[in-house]
Amino acid sequence: MTKVPLPDERILFKGHPAIIGSVTRLLISILSAGIGAVWFWLQSKNTQYLITSQRIVVETGIFSRAIETIEIYQIDDIHLEKPLNQRIMGTGNMLLLTRDISAPKLVLERLPVDIRELYEQIRPCIQQARFRFRVRDEENPREFLE
Repeated sequence: MTKVPLPDERILFKGHPAIIGSVTRLLISILSAGIGAVWFWLQSKNTQYLITSQRIVVETGIFSRAIETIEIYQIDDIHLEKPLNQRIMGTGNMLLLTRDISAPKLVLERLPVDIRELYEQIRPCIQQARFRFRVRDEENPREFLE
C-alpha cells in the first residue's frame, strides 16, 4: 500500500472492506458450506483502502494490482449508505462523487468503521484542500459532460 509521504497528511482510515459485511454474505457463506466465505475473504484481502487528509487510494487485484487515487479536493459530494443487512453487521458504504475523469463515482464498500464519523473527519479536510487549491464549484467538469 502507498506510504504517506507528507508530514501534514493524516491517515483517517487504512484497511480492507469487511469480509462478511452483510447478512446476505453471511447467509451465502453458511449455505455454501464456507466456500462463499473463502471467496469473500479473497475479495476483501485483495482490496485495500487508504483514506488520508489529502487523498483516497484504492488498491485492488489478486495477481495484478490496479491503483485508483483521488485527491481529496476533487470530491464534490459524499453519499453514505447503511443498508439494513450491513447495519446489522456494523458496516456501511461510502459513495464519492468526484471531479476525476477516470473515476467520477468511487464506491468504498463494506467499510468496517462508523462511516458517519469517517465522513465527519473527511469533510473539513475536503474544505481545507479546496480552499488551498482554490477550487470553485463552477469549475466542475461533470456538468459539461452531461
